[in-house]
Amino acid sequence: MKVIQEKLPASQIGLEIEIAPEKTKQTYEQVVKNLASTANIPGFRKGKVPRQILLQRLGATRIKVAALEELVQEGITQAIKEQEIPAIGQPQLLSTFEELINIYEPGKPLTFSAAVDVAPSVNLSQYTGFQFQAEEVKSDPSQVDKALEKERQEMATLVPVEGRAAQIGDIAVVDFKGVITSGEGNDVASTAQEIPGGEATDFQVELQEDKFIPGFVTGMVGMNPGETKEVSAQFPDPYANEELAGKPALFTVTLKELKEKELPELNDEFAQEVSDYETLAEFRNSLEERFQKETEQKTKANKQEALLVELIKQASVDLPETIIQQEVDAMLTQTAMRLSQQGLDVRKLFTQEIIPQLRERSRGEAIERIKRSLALQHVAERESIQVTPEEIEAKVQQTTQKYSDQDVDQDKLRSMVENELLTEKIIDWLLEHSTVELVPEGSLSTETSSEEELVEADAPTSTESEQTAAVVENLTGVESEPVTITVESSVVHSEENES
Repeated sequence: MKVIQEKLPASQIGLEIEIAPEKTKQTYEQVVKNLASTANIPGFRKGKVPRQILLQRLGATRIKVAALEELVQEGITQAIKEQEIPAIGQPQLLSTFEELINIYEPGKPLTFSAAVDVAPSVNLSQYTGFQFQAEEVKSDPSQVDKALEKERQEMATLVPVEGRAAQIGDIAVVDFKGVITSGEGNDVASTAQEIPGGEATDFQVELQEDKFIPGFVTGMVGMNPGETKEVSAQFPDPYANEELAGKPALFTVTLKELKEKELPELNDEFAQEVSDYETLAEFRNSLEERFQKETEQKTKANKQEALLVELIKQASVDLPETIIQQEVDAMLTQTAMRLSQQGLDVRKLFTQEIIPQLRERSRGEAIERIKRSLALQHVAERESIQVTPEEIEAKVQQTTQKYSDQDVDQDKLRSMVENELLTEKIIDWLLEHSTVELVPEGSLSTETSSEEELVEADAPTSTESEQTAAVVENLTGVESEPVTITVESSVVHSEENES
């Protein structure tokens, strides 16, 4: 077998493969033999069909197709092995099968073309001496009071309401069903379309406007238990589901129960109930320290993100489609797991009509994630940045002790810890060799994205400890979104998919 390699765009290797004449004849004869032993032809026993009859009944094209399938598959596999090509994904046949059928003659050479994706390499024109700005996050004194109030709200006792209508701040138990409306007056019913996932029974909602899509909560204010009412609402624009974005909706709501919160007093007894501290003053101090640490971590995260933006500007990489699609798969899986944790029915959200749109929208971010991973890996190799076994072991032991009550996959944990530590080392090294100007929070224009859901929940910025917890949850079967800025993307090195 002869093989000629050619470098193609998109990190592909082209292969021109020539199969020897004896191989094309041997494979053809073997196919004929196999078919003769299995074909059911009236008047003949299996294995006893004369060759000429077999060829007439089955047709020469069918036999050539079967032989070609074996020749092509075996030829590509052998070529990749012999040429020691680090292929990823599935090879692609560049020659058309129709063309091969026409030119294939057993006993004569067969030449065809194929292409395989290979791991891409990145070129960095610069990775030191960056000068950029990053937002500095400062502690908000009111955060402590807000945190205490949130604890009070969570510790509140729900007391049934009697003798009055629903008002802001109440807890309502409702049945509802929503439709999209496009008509007016008598046309509403005829044009209404059901909202996917827009129906629930015994649904408990706090009557705060930010807990549901605009209009839903305010429309319930003034309702009495047992009352059914049609409530008009409006899906925001933009919205996660583009088909619902900006559209008016009509919900049929039945208020079944109404409750109000009875809040505990803010004293030492309260502090002992919600924390490990004996006094309210000690609890307050712990919250202040926590928020201060979080602001420092957020500032550091802003510096890291701004640095990576500068790094990507200098990165030149030709990505194969295989890697891009694998990264898109990983991103959609993460999103599905996150939405599932929020209690949403992923099967209704990820429909066959929506998935192609989601894949297309995720493509740009997937490319950026891969570029980051490759760029960081390139810096690590150029500067010989490594993590020592002692550092890995110390972090593994620390994490294992923290989650000693859970069954953690040690090999997987070790791989994740090594990757996390190495990423941190590389970024710290890059920051040391760059100049960062800290500017007030909110002064830089940034593109943000949010997941707009029918029911919204608070989403605080994750700290390092929360990220570590997410990793452990993945290992113990409780799914969570992993850290996305890593040196080795799961799709860059196929042999390391477990990481």
